[in-house]
Amino acid sequence: MAAAPDTSLTQASRLTRDSVPVASLTTQFNTVAVRRAGDRVDLEVEGATFATWHPRHAFTGYSWDALAAAALLRAGGPPTSVLLLGLGGGTVTRQLRALLPEVRLVGVEIDAGVIELARTYMALDEQRVEIHIEDAYGYLARTTERFDVVLDDLFLTGPDDVVRTRVPQGETLKLLRARVAPGGLFVANLITDAGEHKSVRVASRKAFADAFPVSRVVTPPRGLNEILVGGDDVLPRSALAAWAPSLADPYDRARLSEIDVKLLKRQ
Repeated sequence: MAAAPDTSLTQASRLTRDSVPVASLTTQFNTVAVRRAGDRVDLEVEGATFATWHPRHAFTGYSWDALAAAALLRAGGPPTSVLLLGLGGGTVTRQLRALLPEVRLVGVEIDAGVIELARTYMALDEQRVEIHIEDAYGYLARTTERFDVVLDDLFLTGPDDVVRTRVPQGETLKLLRARVAPGGLFVANLITDAGEHKSVRVASRKAFADAFPVSRVVTPPRGLNEILVGGDDVLPRSALAAWAPSLADPYDRARLSEIDVKLLKRQ
């Protein structure tokens, strides 16, 4: 069975309502719209923003920032390789490239149309990401590579909301962890809204607490997301401050400082 379209729908709604349409594309998986609000460009599916790009600012205040920040919490030093499952328009990989100029970035995205639009409107090729256009779980099953950080940002688009077709627990978590190098981190994006999202969040938190010696919760200042990060050791929030000088833009440094990190307590 195919995995969910890897569209990385991380925001509950459109970032702003003052954007104007620029382009749209209907693919096998989604109808994707490109919208512009001033200098910012957003990619949207069903009215939800799942990627954003600005010519000066890489950070946003939303869950993309927390995903990128989670990769910096590796106790063994900065990661040399990062796998992003659900590349979308490349918002997270752009942030990682700014923070880690020499890191190897590998992105998996099932929707070739999303990649096409991101290349055209979001300068995706400038990020130097190794892109695999395929089912994420198929990629995990066939590859033998291991990465210092594996980021799981996999969601299925629906008519009313986004959902996970697989919760990072049990055999799915085992498959994902198999691609994490020794001393590395596994990171998963969750939605904190009520309804079905609550049960996924509860199950994922328990799975992380049981599977990893240390797990932390990384939270952005805006949006309805939390990021779980697990490993043999995961650095605390104070570790993020050392990365601020890597960001040339004062706006980006301010957004990085707003990210919260807390220890995930066992239930």
